[in-house]
Amino acid sequence: MPKHAATGTLLGLALGDALGYPTEFKTVPLILSMFGPWRELELSQRARVSDDTQMTLAVGRALATALERGPLTPERLEPLLREEFVDWYRSPENNRAPGNTCLTACGLLAGEGRAWQDASQTGSKGCGANMRVAPVGLVPGLTDEQRAGAAQLQAALTHGHPTALAASDLTAHAVHLLARGTDPAGLVGRLRSYALDHRTRYDHTWLGDLWTRSQDPTPEHFIARGWDECLEILGRLQEAVRTVSPESDPCLATGEGWIAEEALATGLLSFLLFPDEPVTALRRAACTAGDSDSLACLTGAFAGAWLGVDVWPADWTGRIEYRGDLLALGALWDA
Repeated sequence: MPKHAATGTLLGLALGDALGYPTEFKTVPLILSMFGPWRELELSQRARVSDDTQMTLAVGRALATALERGPLTPERLEPLLREEFVDWYRSPENNRAPGNTCLTACGLLAGEGRAWQDASQTGSKGCGANMRVAPVGLVPGLTDEQRAGAAQLQAALTHGHPTALAASDLTAHAVHLLARGTDPAGLVGRLRSYALDHRTRYDHTWLGDLWTRSQDPTPEHFIARGWDECLEILGRLQEAVRTVSPESDPCLATGEGWIAEEALATGLLSFLLFPDEPVTALRRAACTAGDSDSLACLTGAFAGAWLGVDVWPADWTGRIEYRGDLLALGALWDA
């Protein structure tokens, strides 16, 4: 077991977010001209994070509160997620280039008496669904069904596309496996098996009638679309891990990460290129043409789950924004 895997995951996630935040929306040549060689990329003095870390904390707080009240169920979790997301939406700190899907859905969630399924953006599979899901993979004592259900539900409140649901489930599962000591070398194979096992499993308990907001003839058809897109990119990832040069932008192999399945794959690729060099992995993910903060955020979550808290530089973790909140949640789940 990694030492303090939950704290390592949450700090790694925030560090990746802060490292990639200044490089987002820039080409690789521009990043290199502004910040120097990618292997020397440094955390900015302020170490400010984006909405990725803010929303991860929102999911984490909702989970912690739900579990204080008893076993994790959708009836317990959904109102708390909604409250946290609406608080984030209304916060003056919500000024970190948040995604349109999150803003639209959270605005609708703020309305009285609206079913969350009616706020969900079922056409959107943006990476906002899975860049915040890591806490679900860290909570001890959940059943596989609770972990999958909670991962998909937290995605579905904003991003209701089946690929957003499947990618969030896979991201939480990857964090869970790594935190329990699963060798990274076998991780992609494990994730592909998981996706195949779940391909037509629509969880009515956690998702309700969400599928009816789509054009699909059955719930199984709806959810299979998401798993099939994830299976396709996991195949590309398996090939990329064997063939890609660490010196090239990982986005060229598995996509720029603006959408959920690409964020999962490219975040994982950046980690798997350097499974025992977590800071190098973060730097690789942050120096990309794509959604750099979300990619590095996911890379940091995977590396922290696998290696624990002690791998992150103390001068970085000492100044990361929201440090107290991240450490408190980590300590709760590492206890």
